Amino acid sequence: MEGQEQGEVEVIHSWSAPRSLSTSLMYSFAQRDDMEVLDEPLYGSYLKVTGAERPYRDELLSKMDSDGNKVVKDVIFGAGMKKYRYCKHMAKQRLPNLSNELMKKGKHFILIRNPLNILATLQGLCEDLGIPFQMAMLKWESGPKPVDGIWAPWWYKNVHKSTGFKVPQSYCSPFPLALYDLLEQSLPFYNMLRHHRKRTTSSLGPSVPPPALPVPANEKLLVWVGDELLPRESAKVSVLDSVVQGGDAAWEGLRIYKGKIFKLNEHLDRLFDSAKALAFNNVPTREEIQEAIFKTLIANGMFDNAHIRLTLTRGKKVTSGMSPAFNLYGCTLIVLAEWKPPVYDNSQGITLVTATTRRNSPNSIDSKIHHNNLINNILAKIEGNFAKADDAIMLDKDGFVSETNATNIFLVKKGQISTPHADYCLPGITRATVMDLVIHENLVLNERRISLSEFHSADEVWTTGTMGELSPVTMIDGRVIGNGEVGPITRRIQNAYKVLTDSSGIPIPKPVEV
Repeated sequence: MEGQEQGEVEVIHSWSAPRSLSTSLMYSFAQRDDMEVLDEPLYGSYLKVTGAERPYRDELLSKMDSDGNKVVKDVIFGAGMKKYRYCKHMAKQRLPNLSNELMKKGKHFILIRNPLNILATLQGLCEDLGIPFQMAMLKWESGPKPVDGIWAPWWYKNVHKSTGFKVPQSYCSPFPLALYDLLEQSLPFYNMLRHHRKRTTSSLGPSVPPPALPVPANEKLLVWVGDELLPRESAKVSVLDSVVQGGDAAWEGLRIYKGKIFKLNEHLDRLFDSAKALAFNNVPTREEIQEAIFKTLIANGMFDNAHIRLTLTRGKKVTSGMSPAFNLYGCTLIVLAEWKPPVYDNSQGITLVTATTRRNSPNSIDSKIHHNNLINNILAKIEGNFAKADDAIMLDKDGFVSETNATNIFLVKKGQISTPHADYCLPGITRATVMDLVIHENLVLNERRISLSEFHSADEVWTTGTMGELSPVTMIDGRVIGNGEVGPITRRIQNAYKVLTDSSGIPIPKPVEV
């Protein structure tokens, strides 16, 4: 590429705080045959504007242009002899007096580092910049370089000893506790920048693209954790929280319809019942929880077709361990609101299989406590997933149907409706609502023990739950239910449920313009 006429070049801007890696990276790019390199071209402007003292200040100002905007126009974006121009910048040298063109043109990347360790991926950086990687970038001669700035004798001594990149250490040195407060202050800024990095590299394995979300709009959520709203990626609980230590929490699912929260009071009643049964201390008040729910929904602009996962943990512990005596901070409240339509196909129907995993007996874990210890349900759900079914039926210890891994269940036979006793299953709020609707529709309702074969031979079957509403079941264990279509009684109760959700609920307060 040497000998060609001067022309427009593609500028690559590297931004960082002072660090050896930025200089090494500059040396790496300088090895390319299609690249020219500029070492801190805005240094003169920085010294002139700020008046900062440096031992080489006078020499630098005599040799570098101190007019920042002129440097941007004629040096950084001036014509060149090669295809690319690499500019090593210090972040502090981007002063307010500089033209916006500096940030609008070229490709920019920021070198960030965890205060505990540093990870670098050169080939990945080239991919992100859209330039081909060259093996020559991995090695350079030791000693001073022609691209070095005037300040090199003061700052580049260690880098001049290098001839390439070293393999990163597997373990960092013990962290000096005297700097712990500084670590707490700096990590949020590092994590903020890290979240916006283009590549998803990991020290535990190769790069993987972020997974697609079921509802893309949920990428940017505000989540209530403790006593504040946080962005989705920052919404975390402590590793010492009881929900992490042992799934020690209670939860509720809430659905939003046309500006109202359906059955809010009933869900809060059950949440407090669960918290009392679990002997939680320092539980937030009903008013505090309701206020957090309202604030979360309003902040996210969610007034319809949304779902809340409301969680109340026993709270953070002073040390890891099973005993609730370690929980001295009070409960942790989590309000996770998402855009979420019903999770099942309520127009065509779903399929179920029977799991070998049995529903818990009340003498082990009572399902009347709506707790986060869901491994029993998860194991059944795994069986359903392997069978490529939508969910799995769970039996009680005697072999009678209890519920599915996530919902209550009903059947219709010769016009009569039956549902299992709530001895082994959660007496769901949607279940109770549907039972009331069945009676209101002048249909016969039986709450009794039901065998699996009765479900196989039923005329109609449906499941109920806050997240899925009323979901018709068209096949169980390979048996077609009825004629394989959504039955008339199912449709009738579905319609009655829709009328109820459209017309009732606790209104979400109107947001106030400020």
